Amino acid sequence: MKYILVFLFSAGLLFAQVNADDVKSFTLKNGMKIFVFEDHSIPNANMYLFYKVGSRNEYTGITGISHFFEHMMFNGAKKFGPKQFDRVMEANGGSNNAYTSENITAYTDWFPSNSLEVIFDLEADRIANLNFDPKMIESERGVILSERSTGMENNPLEQLWQEVQATAFLAHPYQWPVIGWESDIKNWTKEDLENYFHTYYAPNNCVVVISGDVKLNEVKKLAEKYFEPIQSGPKPRSLHTVEPEQTGERRVFVKREVPSAYLMITYHVPQSGTEDYYALDLLSSILSEGESSRLYSSLIDDKQIALDVGAFYSEAFDPTLFYLYGICSDGVKPSELEKAIISEVDKIISDGISESELQKVKNQKLMSFYRTTERINGMSNTLGTYELFFGDYKKMFTAPDDYKKVTAEEIKNVAAKYFSRQNRTVGILNTEEEE
Repeated sequence: MKYILVFLFSAGLLFAQVNADDVKSFTLKNGMKIFVFEDHSIPNANMYLFYKVGSRNEYTGITGISHFFEHMMFNGAKKFGPKQFDRVMEANGGSNNAYTSENITAYTDWFPSNSLEVIFDLEADRIANLNFDPKMIESERGVILSERSTGMENNPLEQLWQEVQATAFLAHPYQWPVIGWESDIKNWTKEDLENYFHTYYAPNNCVVVISGDVKLNEVKKLAEKYFEPIQSGPKPRSLHTVEPEQTGERRVFVKREVPSAYLMITYHVPQSGTEDYYALDLLSSILSEGESSRLYSSLIDDKQIALDVGAFYSEAFDPTLFYLYGICSDGVKPSELEKAIISEVDKIISDGISESELQKVKNQKLMSFYRTTERINGMSNTLGTYELFFGDYKKMFTAPDDYKKVTAEEIKNVAAKYFSRQNRTVGILNTEEEE
């Protein structure tokens, strides 16, 4: 504990040397918003492009299309042809990645700072002139279909997750998986793709964060040269669907040959940035962060009824789910594990948590936060996350205090508020149903 407190003090001191005013921003005429954080400690930089589009923006018939563009964006444009994006970047000492969620799609570039203009050129080309070659579309369609089937085959938990989401949500588009339904993937048309791209991959739907060994004036000059000429797109349609309140427990069984049963329990909870967010985030850590967490110590160490167990609560634009999951030990029935997990939740509702337990998870959370923001990659990703999900990047700089303010009573209250039977969806994946 002494080491942790010393680390937190020193890391916090480093973080305190950076404040919201060190992050500069400007908006181009086409609506693209750009944030710049200068850090000249090493001659490297990164560029994160956050597009405000994910599976929540899809509808029945085109599910998975957001994830499709994560692939297509690397397959050629006007100036840089197929596979050239990676080759040119690597030749200039850089690397890249991308990810798609229910809410956003992000593209990440890391590079020596003297390659900054090359990165602007590469990104501008694929935003403005992405190639919709039919052969390339069919090639990537096949890749994604293979990725979907392989993921389902190799990971029973992913299959269960998909079924539980589809059961927990009746109306909201969070009900379908990010990768989409197989029949939709097979039937997107070129027109579907072009319409979706020009709406959601437009500059006015993008937030860019650049951190590292760069100068604000240089970034602004390059942004005006490469990004500003790109035409803004139509305003994306608003998502007005609100998930109806759940009024009774829902259950789903997935039949599959597995050596051990899988279990998933979810509860409807608020989106990021709401008053209960930090308490729920800490509650997730209390339940599953490390071997001293409630679920691990009770179900794996003590009772030995689970091979794996955990909880997670992710950033979301709309009311989302809090997940609990577990894999049964050999010979353990899923009903036994389900009862044990719910019992741990009920203990928090009835008895609360100790101050030492709360302090432990606060230390864990703050340590993780400080370690993330020590590096320019983590700084860019966190800045973008707070700007998008919390409404203002400046809230990143108050987040440590927001965690510190959470009380044990608040943890108990949010557990009681959301973790009720009527708000619960339970999924079991096993070879046979229990009698």
